[in-house]
Amino acid sequence: MTRIALFHSVLGVRPGITAAAEVFRAAGHEVHVIDQYDGRVFDDYPEASDFADSIGYPALMQAALDAVVDDAGPFVAAGFSNGAGMAEYVTATRGGVRGGVPGSLQFAGAVPLPMVGLGSWPAGTPVQLHYSVGDPFRDQSWVDPFLESVKASGSPVEAFLDYPIDGHLFTDSSLEREYDEASSTLAFGRALEFLARVGSTAR
Repeated sequence: MTRIALFHSVLGVRPGITAAAEVFRAAGHEVHVIDQYDGRVFDDYPEASDFADSIGYPALMQAALDAVVDDAGPFVAAGFSNGAGMAEYVTATRGGVRGGVPGSLQFAGAVPLPMVGLGSWPAGTPVQLHYSVGDPFRDQSWVDPFLESVKASGSPVEAFLDYPIDGHLFTDSSLEREYDEASSTLAFGRALEFLARVGSTAR
């Protein structure tokens, strides 16, 4: 069993987030869904982005840390889209077994560490990253330096960047234009393997 802190996308805690939590729980993991919007949910990306901007990303990142400040771990930080960035930030800040966060699981989101005020990835802190080929929000100039930072630390990294679809949140079945069942099944299968490995090393 692995404990997971799960961060939502810019759209909030949509059905896809609660469904992902249930996938992980069904495999025996304990999941804490962290709602950074206090129940606010969006269907529209521009509207959601405006709302996130109104809060401010430094405030959201601090809130992500505050949400787990009393949890000594170990727990895996996981997230979707903007939530992947939150998971990355929590892991980079508290990463490694000693910090209580032995790994980061990121769906459709990654940013260069300097962009969030950090210089290096913690050693011994594996990452698994998922992106579709045609993700309209994927910025390879962000993804590559993030992966390079992880590799430079000597940490294991799995980057699945070739799901052959165009969806951003392709695991969310409530988003009909983005969801892809085959890719979702494959991604969650890989994620469960990652959680089993990382959880076993954190015990």
